[in-house]
Amino acid sequence: MTRLLPQAVDPVLPPSVTSQARDLGPLESPLVWLAFAGAAAAVLAVTIALAHRRRARRWGISGAIALFLLAAITAVNSYVGYVRTPSDLGRLLQRGSGAMNVAGTLLRSTSDDPAEDSDPSTASSSTGGNSGSSPTAARPAAPSNANGSTEVLNVPDPAHGVANGENYVILPAGYHDPANAAKRYPVVYLIHGYPYGGPRDWLTSGSAPQTLQSLEDAHVIQPMIIVSVDLTANRPSTDWECLNVPGGPQLETYLASSIVPSVDQHYRTFPDRGHRALGGMSGGGFGALNIGLHHLDEFGTLLISLPYDDLNDSVGVLGGNQAAIAANTPRRYIPTMPFPQKLAVMLTVGTGAPTDVATAHRIAGSLQRRGQEVVVHAERGFNHTWHTARATLPYMLAFADQNFRSAPASS
Repeated sequence: MTRLLPQAVDPVLPPSVTSQARDLGPLESPLVWLAFAGAAAAVLAVTIALAHRRRARRWGISGAIALFLLAAITAVNSYVGYVRTPSDLGRLLQRGSGAMNVAGTLLRSTSDDPAEDSDPSTASSSTGGNSGSSPTAARPAAPSNANGSTEVLNVPDPAHGVANGENYVILPAGYHDPANAAKRYPVVYLIHGYPYGGPRDWLTSGSAPQTLQSLEDAHVIQPMIIVSVDLTANRPSTDWECLNVPGGPQLETYLASSIVPSVDQHYRTFPDRGHRALGGMSGGGFGALNIGLHHLDEFGTLLISLPYDDLNDSVGVLGGNQAAIAANTPRRYIPTMPFPQKLAVMLTVGTGAPTDVATAHRIAGSLQRRGQEVVVHAERGFNHTWHTARATLPYMLAFADQNFRSAPASS
């Protein structure tokens, strides 16, 4: 077996990178929900004082309830870290229709968020993979600039139950520079969480474009491509866990056999396992672990945030198929599986989630006993939320870079 590193190590990063990833966005601040709660309490107090006036009482109670609901929603968001900026909120609202969509469009049109400069949501898509159509080059979501760009690669694969998959490709600075026309790049694939997750999440909640830029600006990593993959099978409300579902979408096969070859076809990549990393958060982290272990020939590095190694409540998606359950439960199969090729794994957790910490160390121990290189990175003060995934992404990308640098041109 070929070692990827003499020893896997947790990267040490400059404060300029870590602070950018840990900082709260304006809509994550506790001041937001505290302001709504305070306003609700004030309205309620005025309503009580004017209780003898029927109209004032009716409007006051309605206003207080609305403000308390907003306080609850923003408090949850402050904890989870899903919507960081007005631009993120605009994207979320644009998923709806009618007035919600209009409000989202207005929010984004007035946003001064730098992420808007490389927003992919209005990009023309391209096709690739096993769709049966002639693939065309992906089109940029925004003009390429010195800080890189984001493109949409549409990879439909009806044969595997995916009618349309919008995968977001984050390109490093200088990718489209003619001077780099012969340059090839390693690739990190990131999977969203379940349910109600989607490929845009790593661009918004996960802050992947900004993290990639900050790491490059600090000269911590060599240029790489990040692909935020779409494993929703066009049904984001379903907790697919990235599985090949009996009688349903074959998401593991779709990622390994359609998305990866399409990315290699459309972009200047190193098309080998040593220059590919697969990662994700929560349900996407489970998927990255499970798929990565099933496809050692395709991925040499795994980056697992908020890990778990058992299907637990999601086991129902496999419809009671015991063979499928056993084959997709890493906790069961890691102790006996063969490792013909060396694997490097980083598991990241927040210390505020003791179950995640225990699970990460259990997975690490199981893999280390099989001779694999594993690092557990704990981020102090965060829980099983996007805060942890975003704060640890720089470490995961730097860890992947360590392995990319030591890998030969072909593996």
